[in-house]
Amino acid sequence: MTPRPSSSGPDPRKTTGKKPAGKTPTGKTPTGKKPAKAAKKKAPRRTTASANASATTSVSGAEVAVSPAPDAADRERLLAGTHHDPHAVLGAHRVPGGVAFRVFRPYALAVTVLSGELRVGLHDDGDGFFSGLVPLKDVPAHRLLVAYEGTEQEVEDPYRFLPTLGELDLHLLGEGRHEQLWRALGAHPTTHEGVAGTRFAVWAPNARGVRVAGGFNFWDGTGHPMRSLGSTGVWELFLPGVGAGELYKFEITRPDGSRTFRADPLARRTEVPPATSSVVHASDYTWGDEEWLAHRADAPAHEAPMSVYEVHLPSWRPGLTYRQLAEQLPAYVADLGFTHVELMPVAEHPFGGSWGYQVTGFYAPTARLGDPDDFKYLVDRLHRAGIGVLMDWVPAHFPRDDWALAEFDGRPLYEHSDPLRAAHPDWGTLEFDFGRREVRNFLVANAVYWCEEFHIDGLRVDAVASMLYLDYSREPGEWEPNEHGGRENLDAVAFLQEMNATLYRRVPGVVTVAEESTAWDGVTRATHHEGPSGFGGLGFGLKWNMGWMHDSLDYMSHEPVHRKHHHGEMTFSMVYAYSENYVLPISHDEVVHGKRSLVSKMPGDWWQQRANERAYLGFMWAHPGKQLLFMGQEFAQGAEWSEAHGPDWWLLDPEYGASADHRGVRDLVRDLNTVYRATPALWRRDTHPSGFSWVVGDAAEDNVLAFLRLDADGTPLLAVSNFAPVVRSGYRLGVPDEVPAWHEVLNTDAARYGGGDVVNPDPVKPEPQGWHGRPASIRLTLPPLATVWLRPA
Repeated sequence: MTPRPSSSGPDPRKTTGKKPAGKTPTGKTPTGKKPAKAAKKKAPRRTTASANASATTSVSGAEVAVSPAPDAADRERLLAGTHHDPHAVLGAHRVPGGVAFRVFRPYALAVTVLSGELRVGLHDDGDGFFSGLVPLKDVPAHRLLVAYEGTEQEVEDPYRFLPTLGELDLHLLGEGRHEQLWRALGAHPTTHEGVAGTRFAVWAPNARGVRVAGGFNFWDGTGHPMRSLGSTGVWELFLPGVGAGELYKFEITRPDGSRTFRADPLARRTEVPPATSSVVHASDYTWGDEEWLAHRADAPAHEAPMSVYEVHLPSWRPGLTYRQLAEQLPAYVADLGFTHVELMPVAEHPFGGSWGYQVTGFYAPTARLGDPDDFKYLVDRLHRAGIGVLMDWVPAHFPRDDWALAEFDGRPLYEHSDPLRAAHPDWGTLEFDFGRREVRNFLVANAVYWCEEFHIDGLRVDAVASMLYLDYSREPGEWEPNEHGGRENLDAVAFLQEMNATLYRRVPGVVTVAEESTAWDGVTRATHHEGPSGFGGLGFGLKWNMGWMHDSLDYMSHEPVHRKHHHGEMTFSMVYAYSENYVLPISHDEVVHGKRSLVSKMPGDWWQQRANERAYLGFMWAHPGKQLLFMGQEFAQGAEWSEAHGPDWWLLDPEYGASADHRGVRDLVRDLNTVYRATPALWRRDTHPSGFSWVVGDAAEDNVLAFLRLDADGTPLLAVSNFAPVVRSGYRLGVPDEVPAWHEVLNTDAARYGGGDVVNPDPVKPEPQGWHGRPASIRLTLPPLATVWLRPA
């Protein structure tokens, strides 16, 4: 994985849109919208008595006592934002003598309680507190008439409602086992006790108090303190009248008494960066991919064709939204025959130059391209085009932005409490505390969220190696061994096992893919199967084969005359090919930061470079393992990828003189996918040694590699690569004697791909001459710098 720069920057919602204390809203409601003109009403008569004295007011002709204000301690804690149970003070409560009403409305001039025919003008206790005692037997359903300068509003009392989270939710939260965490925490428009509004809930166990601030209260959360729900560390509040589209943050009072405005970790929608507020979201999307989902689990991923097109959505066609991409991307990918797309991280991130690998909004698709329903539309359209959707997922680390997860409630919370364990040494970020059950729950539920809510078919988990090792990129003295004296991060192992087991249990047909660059034992082994290292498997479905990628690209970068000295780099992958279930990745990481594009890695002139790329792709598609190719490489883009402008599509413009060269490579990729998908020998036994057999793997002097791929019934495909720039006529290869003739089904040197058209047009019949340890042999013409595929005629 390439190191990405960290994100930072001021929070506009911390310095703008917030009313100074002591000011009164004029001409606007606390929702930030112009109210309808209210009929002028005479405000109830109020006394001028002190807050602790009694006064009287008329209720239906009777004189009743006005309750004293909340006691000094409650007032101080509510004003300071450090009250754990504001509902115990505010709202309506049975007390000796009747029902006490207490309201905290900063900037209000008067507050009247309305309940049926009952109208009670509350006493102004100062500092925004209003109270009254009504001789009623039971607490009535009531509303509040709040007078501000120049306007009145009739509103619900947020502090008359029971908690919106039930005992089961709280139990699962406390256990760290809430697999649909996003349904409990965050902001959810709902109808609660017959009233429409939004319920807010956030985990902040170290906070002295939490308040909700947003556009609906001019970014001043003083009047909207949340309650703490027992020992769970969860704070909750239902706000009537707040609906989808409202901006909000949590105003947290930290243990040292200071305050911080934080975006919601469970926000399902965000503002467009660089703005940082969370957005209340309600989805009304109707899916149309039922047929896709019904058949997604028909075959496990490692026994099915998988050819992946990796995409950075913001730069694939710069400027397009999710819905605009949905009109172009599915058609393009389907035309080229890829089975899947893999989307570089979609979760919200503040710095575009991180490509999405430094996430601040783990539950929100980036707002740069549209809202969450727009992203659902893109996934839906891909599915309806027959294309699976994988997504890069980044549970290894997160940036230090002071409005996001870092020291969220004033102390290390999502990150490890040990600074040596918290700081990621490569990227200036923070590592998650995988040993904390609530943090594991946050991440495991996040994996489930993307697959259940957005119908994502699989997660490619980024930077797994950095999670697995305590000494990853750390020098001696910068890390401490685990309890057994080893360097394995046991907490991360347990987290990955839990994540995989949970996801595979809940979502039929899903696949997880590990970007894991070491020789960790059992990445794709089942979690309950213990390996020689003593660990159960991590439970992934597939693993990126980084060794194959590095070795094969190194081989291809050498001039052909020197390749014989590096021949083993092309054969070594078969030594360990069946130790895991592999993906062969030519990803974004290999075509940036001075590494050059795929075609530019190749030696020789322009013709040879393209021939080398075509031969390499033919070899790659035939090699055991699934294929992944980054956008732009399918048409031999010469320049490195840049997120600023994306692929060089102009290379395919017929007006460009060399466009045929690039279209030829793209045509090859299309044909590779077409033949691949139609040939079970190339994918059915990707993970079983019986699906592969060398014909010749030691022809280093010739720069030739030849092998058979075999279907379950033994039906073969013969792949032959000649990585020398010379034609080899009559090249003899040993073959099975039961095949009466072989037919060339793909040749990367064909003229339509831009090659020299050195082909084998006629069926090739075996001769009874044994060769390469086989009873029969055939003689082929091998084109220069090319790969040839043959099937039984």
